[in-house]
Amino acid sequence: MTPHWLVRPRTIRLLWTGFAAVLVATLLAQLAVTSHPHFPVERVFGFYAWFGFLACAAMIVIAKALGVVLKRRDDYYRDEDADG
Repeated sequence: MTPHWLVRPRTIRLLWTGFAAVLVATLLAQLAVTSHPHFPVERVFGFYAWFGFLACAAMIVIAKALGVVLKRRDDYYRDEDADG
């Protein structure tokens, strides 16, 4: 039985290459499009790519911190009065 096409190493490599090509193409498209920035920082080449990456990384860090703060013991829902 052959493995599913999404788990083949060649397919995974092609998908990563394709995703990287699309990301580079969208970044280079900024050279061809006239932008009208509202703030000076928006004039930096690739600002929205960096902003999106940093916002995603910040959300991951905040989610990890919330997980530490909101974590409960493994037996949190165990009934202490039960005989089991």
